[in-house]
Amino acid sequence: MTLFSEHADVSVRPAVAEDAATIAHVQLTAWRSTHAERLGAALEQLDTEAFAQSWSEAISQPPGPGHRVLVACAGARVVGFTAVRPAAEGTGEIVALEVLPAEQRSGHGSRLLAAAVDSLRQDGASAVTAWILDGDEARVRFFSGAGLGPDGRVRQLDAGEGPIQERRWTAEI
Repeated sequence: MTLFSEHADVSVRPAVAEDAATIAHVQLTAWRSTHAERLGAALEQLDTEAFAQSWSEAISQPPGPGHRVLVACAGARVVGFTAVRPAAEGTGEIVALEVLPAEQRSGHGSRLLAAAVDSLRQDGASAVTAWILDGDEARVRFFSGAGLGPDGRVRQLDAGEGPIQERRWTAEI
């Protein structure tokens, strides 16, 4: 009889500067897996080192109170991350939430989302928002399952291959 599951040693913790390169790897790997059709060749041109430097700065020198980066771990290995920030009055935003494709559907995304919401609540937020690219049905299912829904706001992104729309999802927390 096994007393421990294969996922017993999982956690979410605040990111440290040494996590920056892994966070960049997770982000770009997840984006390339999920958004290759929509973003095309623009994804291959993204510089992992530049992303790592940006994440290192976000972790070591956040732009203000309430800006946090958290990582999901399987044992000691970082397999996902989320970044949050304060937005409009009483609202917090999930700026990023990504999990390595091979680690998805193992609960890491849910743990990251719960930790992000807890962090935003601690800072006084009563609502959370996140932006979802049109066509990202897996993310729609994930956030919908967590109680978020579209609020009607739309923005255009220049993705190099042409504009892409994102829709804002929100929920009271």
